[in-house]
Amino acid sequence: MAFLTFYGATRQVTGSCFLLEHAGHRLLLDCGMYQGGNETEAANREEFPFIPAEIDAVLLSHAHLDHCGLLPKLVKEGFRGPIYLTPATRDLLRLMLEDAAHLENKDTEWENRQRLRSGDEPIEPLFDLQDVDSVLRQCRSIDYQRPEQILPGVTVTFRDAGHILGSATVELQLASRDGRKRLLFSGDLGNSGSALLRDPEPIDGADLLLLESTYGDRCHRTLDATLQELKEILVTAHRSGGNVLIPAFAVGRTQELLYWLGQFDRQGDLPQQQVFLDSPMAISASEIYARHHHLFSPEEQRAFARTGSTEWESWLPKLRYSRTTADSMALNQIQGGAIIIAGSGMCSGGRIRHHLKHGLWRRQNHLLIVGFQARGTLGRLLVDGAQRVRLFGQEIAVNAKIHTVGGFSAHADQRQLIEWAGRLRDPAPKLFLVHGELEPMVTLQQAIHEQLGWFAGIPVRGQKIEL
Repeated sequence: MAFLTFYGATRQVTGSCFLLEHAGHRLLLDCGMYQGGNETEAANREEFPFIPAEIDAVLLSHAHLDHCGLLPKLVKEGFRGPIYLTPATRDLLRLMLEDAAHLENKDTEWENRQRLRSGDEPIEPLFDLQDVDSVLRQCRSIDYQRPEQILPGVTVTFRDAGHILGSATVELQLASRDGRKRLLFSGDLGNSGSALLRDPEPIDGADLLLLESTYGDRCHRTLDATLQELKEILVTAHRSGGNVLIPAFAVGRTQELLYWLGQFDRQGDLPQQQVFLDSPMAISASEIYARHHHLFSPEEQRAFARTGSTEWESWLPKLRYSRTTADSMALNQIQGGAIIIAGSGMCSGGRIRHHLKHGLWRRQNHLLIVGFQARGTLGRLLVDGAQRVRLFGQEIAVNAKIHTVGGFSAHADQRQLIEWAGRLRDPAPKLFLVHGELEPMVTLQQAIHEQLGWFAGIPVRGQKIEL
């Protein structure tokens, strides 16, 4: 008998975490951070709803923080088992968690200064670099499509999810006296046809499916329409004499943008003369992508091969890296003609906030939103039409033109989700929707019922089901 308990990404996008109990063993699918406003992120400091030392293993779908960000806390509190993931995810995991540790310690220092002044007790950081090192020592890489028995009666196979480099759909075969059960956790499914990565791998059957639903209520624009929209925005920004500011996730979205900007430059459709990547993490992630170019789709592999190099500077000669704080500050002196890509993707931290402080009030500038913006984030406020925002203690007028280009999403849309899940038809799996806000979940639930005739459950945190 096997049981699954939903502990995260229930009726919200972040905090992915699911506990599987089978044959006396306990496995976690993901161990992610909650991201969003202060109220949402306060959940990261809550006690785990299970005892970390009693977890036998963790299966990690990919290296975004909302799926992996609490692994160091898990280790700090007693987890000593293996963490199974793909080789590319392992490389990205170090980058993501080390950066998160630096930010965590910096934020804790700031918080404790405020607490000291008000007479409150100081707090400890959630984790530090030593905890990150422990996580990395416990990692065990498994290649795509290679079944591996990780515990008695438990075999895992990672399938390419096409979301970011190394992202996986987790397939579990559970053997018992009653027979075999097949559990499928979609992870984050990629947007079919996007640049660089292969489409999500089709799978032919499962007894239980956990399906992400980030964009369960909409269909993305076609890639051709999205690229045409981007070209038009770049031309308009060039004519207005301003800069284009792009908050982009360091892993995935940034590399796709660099790819398309390189394509535009080759076609003579990139009027800006300078493209700055102003994010040490995104620079490092781009270098990891280059090392794992064998995971790119065949078309993109051939495109890079024609340049004679997998280095991004060869692909996009206008690209410049801003590695240091001084490099980043210097960009604020550029009044026009530049594209500045900086983190974080939801404008909740990082260097993009400094560029917004210096650039949002300028009418000739353009802000290009290319990814999902969670509730409570600065990015969501800007998308929702805020006329003034607060940055570094100062009110900033939003005069720049705001563009939302949804076709670059790294997530599958409603049509793609239903098409991917529909391959599991015979027999229909027990289905639960995760990793989405409630409204998109309900819309997807209705669409699945209409198109496939299936019922999709929408679990709540702490809900326990039997397979």
